[in-house]
Amino acid sequence: MKSFKIISIITELESEEELSSEEKKLLRLARESAKSAYAPYSNFFVGAALLLENGKIVCGSNQENVAFPSGLCAERVAFFSAGAQYPNVAIKTIVVTARSEKFSINKPVTPCGDCRQVMAEYEDRHKKNIRVILSGEKGKIFILDGIKSLLPLMFSGEGLRKK
Repeated sequence: MKSFKIISIITELESEEELSSEEKKLLRLARESAKSAYAPYSNFFVGAALLLENGKIVCGSNQENVAFPSGLCAERVAFFSAGAQYPNVAIKTIVVTARSEKFSINKPVTPCGDCRQVMAEYEDRHKKNIRVILSGEKGKIFILDGIKSLLPLMFSGEGLRKK
């Protein structure tokens, strides 16, 4: 038997003031996107903003449905929109944030497992790491330099291809 260790590197910022001006803009857009979320069941309004390599910004918000599996998270809304509009353009950065009218979110929100897998496939597809910035309404911010820090043992399509 063999054991191995997996390490994820996360940079923690004390506040958004430590972000670059470009990253602050993406955070502002993600927060604006959260305002358009349809979340009548969870009251958890998530926004995402993607910066593409061509300089375009694509945003998304979570869209719930009374048949819970039918909804989509903000991250997947943004990724699928970018994939449909700019299929051959890599994603440089994603910012994810959330707010609630019921409680305060003072720590970074993290993508669900489905979103992590979708993000990992886009990263793999374009062979470029995607910078991940995670925030709440206020407080600390997490920065990761690739999806593998969120999903180190990602499922890959490699095993589905003939050799």
